Amino acid sequence: MPTLILPSARPAARVNQLIWGTLLTVRWRALRRQWARRKQREALRELADDAHLLRDLGLTREQALEEADKPFWQ
Repeated sequence: MPTLILPSARPAARVNQLIWGTLLTVRWRALRRQWARRKQREALRELADDAHLLRDLGLTREQALEEADKPFWQ
């Protein structure tokens, strides 16, 4: 009697796992970038009152506040 060889996993299920895994990874990285931008802009807003530190960064107070006011997704 011939031996029947069955695939170990359904190919469609494996492809679906790869797609969802990739989408979740991409979204997670985007969220981490947005969080980092928000934290950096909060820190920049706190520095806006210190002219010496802004001079070290090469920014004016207006430039620092303009950057700090940007939404986190930009």
